[in-house]
Amino acid sequence: MSAGHGGHADHGDHANPVNKKIALLIALLALVLAFSETLGKAAQTSALSLNIEASNLWAFFQAKTIRQTVLRTAAEQADLAAASEKTKKQVDSWKKTAERYQSEPETSEGRKELAERAKAAEQKRDRALAAYHHYELASAAVQIAIVLASAAIITGAMALTWIGIGLGVVGIVFCIIGFFFPMAVHLF
Repeated sequence: MSAGHGGHADHGDHANPVNKKIALLIALLALVLAFSETLGKAAQTSALSLNIEASNLWAFFQAKTIRQTVLRTAAEQADLAAASEKTKKQVDSWKKTAERYQSEPETSEGRKELAERAKAAEQKRDRALAAYHHYELASAAVQIAIVLASAAIITGAMALTWIGIGLGVVGIVFCIIGFFFPMAVHLF
């Protein structure tokens, strides 16, 4: 039997053109899946890092608050017992340090600045988490689309292909939302 008359060597040329298109659809869906998974992992890692940063900043804020309170208490006690000039100078020094703990714009390590930095880190974390959730939804939609498109090749049911295309579009939309507008849509 020759290759040109029904042999296996010529089989690829006679493949169903619809199946070729569905295979191309599956390849495109796999590309979208790769992007959504990669972006999702990056967003998840970022959210974890930002959560740690926010926690560290709030811990530093609390430490500054404790130090400030200790110094203010010491200064108040010394004020009550102040007898010498040296004691008064020390009290003034403690009071200045306590005020510096409240706001240190030059180092961004005053309580006021720490609170602002912690809140900013929390906002970035929340944005990254929102993006992560959108990428997860995109991945799920695209994975289901790939399965449906694959099933369409086996069964010949074109409705599965159209549902797969629709889910692929949903996946792309969620990737776009995750990348550009993660805080615009809240599903969780």
